[in-house]
Amino acid sequence: MVETLARHARFDMELYAEGDVHVSHHHTVEDVGIVFGMAFLKALGDKRGINRYGYAVVPMDESLVLASIDISGRPLFFYEDMGLRGKITDFDFELIWEFFKGFALESKSTLHIRVLSGKILHHTAEACFKALALSLRQAISLVGEGTPSTKESL
Repeated sequence: MVETLARHARFDMELYAEGDVHVSHHHTVEDVGIVFGMAFLKALGDKRGINRYGYAVVPMDESLVLASIDISGRPLFFYEDMGLRGKITDFDFELIWEFFKGFALESKSTLHIRVLSGKILHHTAEACFKALALSLRQAISLVGEGTPSTKESL
C-alpha cells in the first residue's frame, strides 16, 4: 500500500523496514508511518510556494474514501472507517489507522480520512492510501512564491 501511495503521489521513495512482524505488524506499521511523516516534513523545507491544502475522494470498486490534508504545522488526525475490521491476508485492517496517525503527527499536518462506503477490506485500504496520495500531491503542488499562511509561517 505504501508503494501505491508513492506512485499516486508521484513521490520517488524507497522503503525498507524490519520489525517483529512474527509477533504483530503493529509497531512496524506505526514506525513506517512515523518515519514517512518525518521524511515528508524534511523534504518540504520551509514550505514556500506549496498549495498547503489537498483533498481527494477515491472510488475503489464498492469502496469510497475521502482524504483531506492541511500541511499546517499543527499535527491532528481524524479517522473514520465505519467500524470495518478483519484481515487482509495476515494483516489486520485496523492497523492502517496506525500508519496514517504516525504520518499525520510527524508531518505536522492535519489529516482527515473518512471511509464513506466499503465492504472488501483490500479495496477500502487501497482507496485510503490512494486518497491520501492524491491529497498530498495536490497539497505540495507549487502555486506561488510565498508561504501559504497569513502568519507567513507553517
